[in-house]
Amino acid sequence: MSELRRYLQFIARCPSIEELWEAHCQKMGTYGFDRLIYGFTRYRTSTSLGDPEDFVILTNHSTEYTDEFLGGGLYYHAPMVLWALKNDGACSWTVLHEMAQERAMTPAEERVIDFNRRMDVTAGYTVSFKSISARSKGAIALTAKIGMEQDEVDALWQEHGKDIQLMNEIAHLKILSLPYSTPSRNLTRRQREALEWVGDGKTMQDIALLMGLTAATVEKHLRLARESLSVETTAQAVLKAAFANQMFVLDA
Repeated sequence: MSELRRYLQFIARCPSIEELWEAHCQKMGTYGFDRLIYGFTRYRTSTSLGDPEDFVILTNHSTEYTDEFLGGGLYYHAPMVLWALKNDGACSWTVLHEMAQERAMTPAEERVIDFNRRMDVTAGYTVSFKSISARSKGAIALTAKIGMEQDEVDALWQEHGKDIQLMNEIAHLKILSLPYSTPSRNLTRRQREALEWVGDGKTMQDIALLMGLTAATVEKHLRLARESLSVETTAQAVLKAAFANQMFVLDA
């Protein structure tokens, strides 16, 4: 129990997603889960998971795998992703074997399973995190190391599953509190500062005075921030930057 407590204390105090993810991958690896994919969206609708550029995606899978599964859009038809969107909690990948035996998969789902089989992604567990918003959803896929059978994973989960699920839930909550951006969504210090003043309710003239700039330069920073975040209005930019925890952050 003390080991679990030390790990959770470490996660709770992590200053960055990069440090947290590296430690989490190492910890899950001690249980035999050596390949992970974590995903989170705040922009889910009834027909879409939102713009992939806005996803929080963390993984230690090979680029060969992620290029096809994520970049090629296979994730959208992955049976365990579909399960995670409809459920909370942990689920054994045994259900995939049952679906295959019952021929209960669509052709698109079968393509995902065939791809995973070729990439030795065949045994594991998926943890779907409870969300308070209908538009947000997060989950993590824990892939067992090559050579492990699903019955071995299920036996391991029977013994350690509650601790593993707890560690993933705490890691998820911590991830949501840390700044996250992709290269195409990253804000400069000036863009972030201008958005922060807008969030504080300041006028364009106020912001120009506070930042020591002209109003035209402030508007340029706000325009570039809107373009970087792919939104049309400054209010939307403030909201999206806040969701990504890029507002009011301490510079290293």
